[in-house]
Amino acid sequence: MQQDIDKIIQDRRSVFPNSYKQQAIEADVIWEILENANWAPTHKKTEPWRFVVFLSEASKQELSNYLAEAYRQSVAEEKFSEIQQKKISEKPLQSGAVIAICMKRSEESMLPEWEEIAAVSCAVQNMWLSCTARNIGSYWATPGIILRADEFLGLESNERCLGLFYMGYLDEKPVASQRTPVEEKTRWR
Repeated sequence: MQQDIDKIIQDRRSVFPNSYKQQAIEADVIWEILENANWAPTHKKTEPWRFVVFLSEASKQELSNYLAEAYRQSVAEEKFSEIQQKKISEKPLQSGAVIAICMKRSEESMLPEWEEIAAVSCAVQNMWLSCTARNIGSYWATPGIILRADEFLGLESNERCLGLFYMGYLDEKPVASQRTPVEEKTRWR
């Protein structure tokens, strides 16, 4: 068991949507992944993570259309790129599922915002590891246009989007990554 979790942690990668198989991710698999996200550490048990799931082809197309239009509106005319717009809008359509990663701030919480963001980040790490264990590639993107998508996502006033989590089944295992030795980053006292 210990080797399994170590391997999953070390095999986790950012895998981009253009590498995904064109295969839907089953709703029950999404629920399992979100259940694991729900067990992330959270200070004062605020559980600030919130999710908006785009699973159907229609909902992914809606997200694609939103991203294309939001990009067009956010870029000065002289900097607009049809290639960039197409690239942004294709990602949801290349994915088996997309999950908007959101945070709900507790109205009565005295916690600093960074602690709530850290808790949501832990939830995303649980999602990433859960995907890795299921041979699902995933990627957390934080484009500015989605960070301002409160109305599109139906968020409340105390909620905000922290990015999109793209997911898709893989044909092959991602290329191994390298890390500098942890000894170079550690001091013992």
